[in-house]
Amino acid sequence: MSQIKNSNKKKIAVFFGGRSPEHDVSVITGLQVLQAIDQELYEAFPVYVAPNGAWYIGDILRERSNYLLDEQSLKNVTEVTLDVKSDRGGVLLPKKYSLFGSAKPVTFDVAILAFHGLSGEDGSIQGLFELANIPYTGMRVKASSILMDKATTKYILRTLDIPALPFALIKRPDQGYLIPESELEALLAPVGFPCIIKPSHLGSSIGVAKANNVEEVKACLPAVFEYDNSAIAEPFVENLVEYNVSVSKALGGIKTSAIERPKAADELLDFKQKYMSGGDDKGGNKLGGAKDMSPVSEGMLSLTRDINPDIPTSMESDIRSWAVRMFEAIDGSGAPRIDFIGNSKTGEIWMNEVNPCPGSFGYFLWEASKEYSTLFTDLLSALIEEAIAENMVRSLPFDPVPADARLLKRK
Repeated sequence: MSQIKNSNKKKIAVFFGGRSPEHDVSVITGLQVLQAIDQELYEAFPVYVAPNGAWYIGDILRERSNYLLDEQSLKNVTEVTLDVKSDRGGVLLPKKYSLFGSAKPVTFDVAILAFHGLSGEDGSIQGLFELANIPYTGMRVKASSILMDKATTKYILRTLDIPALPFALIKRPDQGYLIPESELEALLAPVGFPCIIKPSHLGSSIGVAKANNVEEVKACLPAVFEYDNSAIAEPFVENLVEYNVSVSKALGGIKTSAIERPKAADELLDFKQKYMSGGDDKGGNKLGGAKDMSPVSEGMLSLTRDINPDIPTSMESDIRSWAVRMFEAIDGSGAPRIDFIGNSKTGEIWMNEVNPCPGSFGYFLWEASKEYSTLFTDLLSALIEEAIAENMVRSLPFDPVPADARLLKRK
């Protein structure tokens, strides 16, 4: 099954899907990347991670209409696994065997990680690629692990003197999903009511709910605990407004993108508003500066938003400076999106959370930047080159044990 052609171009494996509640969003992002990548510089192919954890390669994985894979589709893909030997570069080993031997391994130079949420954006897959010594895009293990945990992110914000809302951490019981109301009341005392309940480790507003009392909190938690082992509660912000900005050093020095102000019809910007708004075929090419491409998703990028909104200069300065401070503190890489929430009437603003790998890589924020306008295609190229540089900085010798620490015989 042909995945890549022989050439001097770098071979890029685009990984997406995964065992995550955000699996479907990840597929959309992965397909967008495959369309946007500079085909004059790179040869890219898809590596799909199914909800059951199986890895597949195959040309049919380039088409959205083939998802999820049915029994017939599985006959047209090859299941693979990653070779973790650190001296071979990226190698995918087919798992199919026959009387004539196994299929040939598929090699690649760089992995583009287009995962969202658990088991992909949280440091787990990043650790695998570190073990295998393969260049990969995005945040490193430490940053991914910290930022996909909303409670840990809050603790980091405190040390950096970045404003953040108070919160309460609610852990899933060892058995069942129910927590006594007296226990919840004690936990929620620093937060008060109304409050917002959300999973500690998920993105895309999955599981987010507003609760007006402890009874409603108790009713909301089972839906959270089905996907996450903990929830956090925060005070409900009146006159809610959201601001998002991306940060990256891949474009040369630490830079911030355009700021966006999403528009929400309801009090909360939920998952369907983010990814299912719009949806007709009249929106034109959703992938902006990418060359010769047709839209992959009418939903993800059709959310009504204000780009470069008219906000006070001091607020814009705070958003950008706090985003950079966070990025530097966790030794950032990739192009994470940093989300802020505020009260539109009082002018108060707080850093809310950080998305190590935002949907669509947040490319539209970089295209709209007044100072650093960058097309999606060029952003991906910069992230690929950054991945190679990050890998070189962290690479160890073939035998990583120092000479004076060697206790075993070397041949």
